Amino acid sequence: MTTPNTPATAMPGNDVPHPTEPLTAVPLTALPGRRVGGASLVIGPLLLFTGVLLRLRFDFFFPAQLRAYEHHPGLMSASSGLVAAGWVLLWPGVMFLAARIGERCRELAVWGGVLTVLGLFARAFHAGVDHLAFQLVDAHGVVAATRTVGETYGAFHVFSTLNAAVMGGWLLLAIGAYRARVLGPLRAAALALASAMPLGVLKGTTPLSVAAAAGLCVALVPLGVAAWRDGPVQRAAVVAGRLLLVIAVGTAMFLFGQAG
Repeated sequence: MTTPNTPATAMPGNDVPHPTEPLTAVPLTALPGRRVGGASLVIGPLLLFTGVLLRLRFDFFFPAQLRAYEHHPGLMSASSGLVAAGWVLLWPGVMFLAARIGERCRELAVWGGVLTVLGLFARAFHAGVDHLAFQLVDAHGVVAATRTVGETYGAFHVFSTLNAAVMGGWLLLAIGAYRARVLGPLRAAALALASAMPLGVLKGTTPLSVAAAAGLCVALVPLGVAAWRDGPVQRAAVVAGRLLLVIAVGTAMFLFGQAG
């Protein structure tokens, strides 16, 4: 029995929402969701790792990268495209991981998630500059392209302010994942290796690049697989329908993009 001075929400077992709280609670994993986040955690690191390995035999600095494109344009285009796609496709997975961390360590989840996503934006910008530099090789030759890139390499751009986020975001996520018990110590350390990935324009592959990409695979791929396995199993017809929809939308987007 309640007294006049006792709010109804204070009684044990009472489900009446508190007046200052929203009526509908949205779970932390509502966006991007378990399946989208899980797919991102699997696909993103594997694409990145493959792209990094494709350019392993070429020297790290940009003159060698441009010469490599001159002699192996298909290989270097594939490498650059896979790396760029890997970084971009990681953003849903980062949000999913941050949501998991936020269940126990909210501050680390917010800062780690935000900084890491900002770092992914910077990586996408660098990939765009790489693409333009490769087109300069096609249009004007490798000598002119190398001279132009060398003369403008240190030019300021707004994304250079995110260099610290590119590296620091992964460290915060790794610490948060360990403290929130989302990842064990070894996989959390593997996630932290992502901060060692070289950043900037026309950066090739180094041993640190391979270690960083492999660390992302070790840390995130099992988490993505587990996300897909957990929860209710959907009917085969629903899965097939969604897969066909993704293929159709992806094809339409590709054709629309090629049309300019």
